[in-house]
Amino acid sequence: MDLLISQLADPFRIGLLFFLIVTAVRTRAASGFVVPLALGVVFVAILLPMTTASSATTDRTLAIATGIAANAIIVGVLLLGWTIWNKARRQG
Repeated sequence: MDLLISQLADPFRIGLLFFLIVTAVRTRAASGFVVPLALGVVFVAILLPMTTASSATTDRTLAIATGIAANAIIVGVLLLGWTIWNKARRQG
């Protein structure tokens, strides 16, 4: 549980996923939307434990699996915010 909470609060992870969504929105006509987001969630979940020193004390497989769950939660929240913002912008 501590690992999930620490991953949910990681500003670098949140930034990567935010810009993943920005990129997916801008390129959705050419590459779709769901598949690039899903691949990005998995990519970030693998990238961070492999490159950070903090994962040296944690099993990498557990960190990657927890990272996929944390990334999915973060992307869900960011997509909810983007949807609300987009609808409010269209109505105003």
